[in-house]
Amino acid sequence: MITHVVLFKLKDKSPQSIEKARDVLLGLKGKGKIPVLRYLEVGTDVLHSERSYDIALITKFDSMDDLQAYQVHPVHLEVAKYIMAAKESAIAVDFESK
Repeated sequence: MITHVVLFKLKDKSPQSIEKARDVLLGLKGKGKIPVLRYLEVGTDVLHSERSYDIALITKFDSMDDLQAYQVHPVHLEVAKYIMAAKESAIAVDFESK
């Protein structure tokens, strides 16, 4: 299994903006929307320190091929378009997991 984690810092840090971005990311979820997506979790920061990111996205896939298919899936691209405009920065890590 491959775990894909992305942390986002948003340009607008208002609660409304963070909630909107969270809802957009949760839009990736849904039965049959992206068949290769095995798990999705979205969380918002509760600490609010200077080094904190605003939102975490955690997704899981059966294989690297599935992760790559997700990256080009139309639903992912639509969500990414919104997030790219809303984010100040992002970091990601992908790793093998059980």
